[in-house]
Amino acid sequence: MSTTTAQTETTKRPLPAGWRWGKLGEVCRVVGGSTPSSHIQDYWNGEIVWITPKDLGQLDSPIITSSERKITKEGYENCGTEMVPAGAVVLSSRAPIGHLGIAGVPLCTNQGCKSFVPSAQIDSEFLYYSLKISVPKLQALGSGATFTEVSKTDLENFSIPLPPLDEQRRIAAMLREQMAAVERARRAAEEQLEAAKALPAAYLRQAFPRPDQPLPPGWRWVKLGEVCRQDRTIIEPGSSLAESLPYLSLEHVESNTGRILKQPNGEIEDEGKSTTFYFDSRHVLYGKLRPYLNKVALPDFAGRCTTEMIPLLPADQTDREFLCWVLRRQETVDAAMRGKTGSRMPRADMDELMNFSIPLPPLSEQRRIAAILRKQMAAAERARKVLEEQLEAINRLPAAILRKAFNGEL
Repeated sequence: MSTTTAQTETTKRPLPAGWRWGKLGEVCRVVGGSTPSSHIQDYWNGEIVWITPKDLGQLDSPIITSSERKITKEGYENCGTEMVPAGAVVLSSRAPIGHLGIAGVPLCTNQGCKSFVPSAQIDSEFLYYSLKISVPKLQALGSGATFTEVSKTDLENFSIPLPPLDEQRRIAAMLREQMAAVERARRAAEEQLEAAKALPAAYLRQAFPRPDQPLPPGWRWVKLGEVCRQDRTIIEPGSSLAESLPYLSLEHVESNTGRILKQPNGEIEDEGKSTTFYFDSRHVLYGKLRPYLNKVALPDFAGRCTTEMIPLLPADQTDREFLCWVLRRQETVDAAMRGKTGSRMPRADMDELMNFSIPLPPLSEQRRIAAILRKQMAAAERARKVLEEQLEAINRLPAAILRKAFNGEL
């Protein structure tokens, strides 16, 4: 796609009084980059900041002051890259297109970046925000078989809205202040979200005595295998029973809650064509793969599940919901995975798990604890969802603020 084609509709958009459309090549000098030979040791580990798309992607502020790798003067002189001054705006022009930063020190880049050295007609910070709001359009200009890249020519011909210089500086200052406020709000929301995510584990720690603590009256230490057993009743594919029962996979169980996700009509999505295990409303379903150890479900219907889920049948005097919370404890997870290393997706050692000791109260106390945990976990889940929605809203703010700014509404 050519720059002209991509921007035909954009540049028809009316601008505020005193603004005009200007090509980047008219108000900036666009500079490419290069990489010194990796085989010549003398070219590397110097003092010259050398920026790559990866460096830009890891910035926690718009200002670039350093790089993961630096080159020597000899490396700089022998690779064809160009030093740009502080104030230049650097864009990753491939892999991916769109990471941005403002040079806080003189620097050079590799061939995956293009730098914009502003002329007297454009404020450096305003240029940065102009490019930031234009990232989707710049990405649309990318071409290439191996990876998409936006060319120097397309960048030079790309048009941005240009107010007078004093107005650019005013807009840039307001954007800097508002973006900083958004960033503070984002960090605060992330901290609150992490705290909310930590609540379930904290509630479970509070509910169960530690091994170094005395047990409350009536409690006792038992092996997990004493309070439940594995009930691996096999259902062969194609059997009449397989055809009549809904199929449940690990993907149908919500990680945080253990809730079984169904279609609006109440059906399970996948039919499942392999060997499965039978379960019903007496069982606790335990996901035995490492990423799914917190997927412990309490079904309220009969069905068949993937063999990566183990139906556990609680013993007499064992509350099913209490067993569910026991299985979600970090201590239980650690026991199931003890010695499991080197595999990308290890499976729980069910023999080790069944031999793991847990603190067990009387049945009435099990039910009381299970009810308390149910309420606490539900509240923690509501808090998590609210905070995730808040964070999503905060993450949408920068784009909304930029749209206002470049519509002349700031």
